[in-house]
This record gives sequence, C-alpha cells and structure tokens, in this order.
Amino acid sequence: MLRLFLKILKTGVVTERFKKPKDDELERLGIEIKRHIDKKFSGSIAIREVDAGSCNGCELEIHALNNPYYDIERFGIHFVASPRHADVLLVTGPVSRNMQTALLRTYEATPNPKWVVAVGDCAACGGEFGVSYASCGAVSNVIPVDVVIPGCPPTPLALMTGLLGLIR
Repeated sequence: MLRLFLKILKTGVVTERFKKPKDDELERLGIEIKRHIDKKFSGSIAIREVDAGSCNGCELEIHALNNPYYDIERFGIHFVASPRHADVLLVTGPVSRNMQTALLRTYEATPNPKWVVAVGDCAACGGEFGVSYASCGAVSNVIPVDVVIPGCPPTPLALMTGLLGLIR
C-alpha cells in the first residue's frame, strides 16, 4: 500500500486541464431560456424524465444536458427524482405495454399545471416499433403531449430549443 502511495506522489497529476469551449448558440439559447424561466416560473423549472421503453439513445442526450459543457442547471432547469416535484414530464421511447400503467401513474402524480414533452422519433410516432402486442406506440396514445422534440436521438441543442418552445 505504501508503495502505491509513493508512486502516486511521484507521478503527480497526469490529466489535462479542462478548458470550456465557447459555443455562441448554446449561450444564446441558455440566456433566452433563463429569461423566460425567470419571468414565468420565478427562477427555475423542474423536469422529471421518464423512459417508457426506449433504446437509451435519447437518455444519453438528455444526460448530456447536465454535463459541464451544457450545464443546463445554470439556466434554471433542474431534473427531479419525483413526479410530485415536476413541472414537466420528459418522456422517451415508444410506450411499452409494461410501462403504460407506470406512465399513467406518473402523469397523474404530477401536479397541475403540467406539460408533457415527447422526446425522439419513437416517442413522437412509435418509431419502427409502432403499435403492437408489446407497444402502445407514441406517447400521445397514452397521455396528452404538449410538445414533440423530433430526432433519433435529438441533440442537446435540439432538446434546449424544444424546451424553449415549450416555455414560450
């Protein structure tokens, strides 16, 4: 163990410093989102993300919104663990028959006023899965949808643009 600590001390830090890249489109979108959120929601909006049966491509892009590059929380958008604390439900994937009841319960547990955003092509129209014995298809077949963000998967900037359209 002592040998390991000595090696660490001798080697030092071997990673490079992270320099945040400047992205004008991201900053413009973020500032506009923050302005609308401050005006209409007193500073923040809470989102509950629900995977209704997706391939996880959309989830990876949604999770990217919280990484240091996009850092969507600085604009007043927070992801919450409970639908009881959410203003927005972000639903991905075609709704599988096994998730239909869970999605309905999540929708009912979300306090009014609430918005539902269908993220990705599968959530918008069922994608290649459509309606079958195992799939209800689009999210709108199960719960009312306010905004659809297309893409397979949509980029984080497309997600931010869709959320801005919802907030407007």
